[in-house]
Amino acid sequence: MDLMLNGKLALVTGSTKGIGLAVAKVLAAEGCGVIVNGRSEGGVEAAIGEIAAAAPGASLHPFAGDLATASAAMELLQRYPSVDILVNNLGIYEPKPFEEIPDEDWLRLFEVNVLSGVRLSREYIRGMKERNWGRIVFVSSESGIQIPADMIHYGMTKTAMLAVSRGIAETCVGTGVTSNAVLPGPTLSAGVEEFAAKLSGGRPFSEFEEEFFQRVRPTSLLKRFATATEVANLVAYVCSPLSSATNGAALRVDGGVVRACF
Repeated sequence: MDLMLNGKLALVTGSTKGIGLAVAKVLAAEGCGVIVNGRSEGGVEAAIGEIAAAAPGASLHPFAGDLATASAAMELLQRYPSVDILVNNLGIYEPKPFEEIPDEDWLRLFEVNVLSGVRLSREYIRGMKERNWGRIVFVSSESGIQIPADMIHYGMTKTAMLAVSRGIAETCVGTGVTSNAVLPGPTLSAGVEEFAAKLSGGRPFSEFEEEFFQRVRPTSLLKRFATATEVANLVAYVCSPLSSATNGAALRVDGGVVRACF
């Protein structure tokens, strides 16, 4: 399917690994120019090399900086003042008992996971509205609906993303600009593999995965970790002109973990 993204420019925050890197690859393969972001020059360069290998001839633009900070966001906006597509993927998580989460951790996760996307959306949406076309996508999580007991502060930020995304959509009534949230479920990434290695005690990953979906996510219909590309495929569609009737939505790519039918 041609997603009609030729000539568009997308910013994917946190795109040097995981879901962000997969989104950048899919968008680049569809002919979209991509601003690749990570905190270090080396990480950005490595990601650009990987994306270029997967999508030869892609138009790739680097930006190394921590977009959880206002200063980096302002530097980015000066270098790239206009984008057609903004994918707010930057995010962090940490398992921690509720009683042990200090104020600093609540604020840190909120600033990284939520405020980073708020800042960029606030600035880039102006040009989108002027051109009467644009896409804003927040990469939320099924944890924003089913708050994990061991990561309540993380779940809070993912719920906040749903509110912000829907609120932004309400300001785009009658325009060609949309704002949506995509909610991945358990997704295989380098972080998950490292986490599994620590907990598995040397057992094969397949055994860890089976136990995880029996005990931790028993409602999963997929019964395995989704690949980052499976998530990225939905994100890329939402970024495309083909998704023009999808606005203000919370779209699940969670493997059926969330049982609610709405």
